[in-house]
Amino acid sequence: MMTITYTVTGMSCGHCEASVREEVGGIAGIRDIEVSARAGALSVTSDGSVDDAQVVAAVAEAGYTAVRVA
Repeated sequence: MMTITYTVTGMSCGHCEASVREEVGGIAGIRDIEVSARAGALSVTSDGSVDDAQVVAAVAEAGYTAVRVA
């Protein structure tokens, strides 16, 4: 398992968190998702088969912008 953290801009409430969680949760291989509008953060735990482009695209589909934290 691997956990990757992203900075997400544009989230401001629980509904925003739910939207991101729903889109990212649809990616095969995702095992756990933690989203915080307050911190502007997303942590994704996967089986290792998920790449950044999939996560960034899912967050964009929810209406926000994500950048991997190095």
